[in-house]
Amino acid sequence: MDDDLVARYAAEAKAAMEAEAARRVEESTDPQEEERLRNLSLAGVVNTEHFVPALLARLGSVRAALDGHGGGIAVSQCATEDEGLDLVLDLTGACLSCGAAPGTLEGVKNDLEADAEILRIRFSSALLDTFDDLGREFILAHGNVEFVDLPNGK
Repeated sequence: MDDDLVARYAAEAKAAMEAEAARRVEESTDPQEEERLRNLSLAGVVNTEHFVPALLARLGSVRAALDGHGGGIAVSQCATEDEGLDLVLDLTGACLSCGAAPGTLEGVKNDLEADAEILRIRFSSALLDTFDDLGREFILAHGNVEFVDLPNGK
């Protein structure tokens, strides 16, 4: 019985948080433009100014955290494979070194990898330098994301 109550409460809390996140994103964006960006082929806009906005438009509730905290994402590397895009991303703005960054990284990864055009999301190991020792240890142990070194040190 207790497990059922906990599961029900968790489901209700998750639904409430997702609804609030959707409301916040809708308040700060143009819904028609977001829909247009979501419908763009990512492969078709890789080398354009529409690429990052199209990626952001594909994010779920983690988008509210990025927008609300003055952060964003940047593409450090993009490889086009037959199966889809292989991306290495960075966080930008206030999201750097935030205590919630492990959850943000995992949310970005999960949301973007749900898109049929995206094969894999990884993050630049340079992000790890923005965390203190404890934060770095935590994100490596519990972040459920992969970090890669980039040739130019980015």
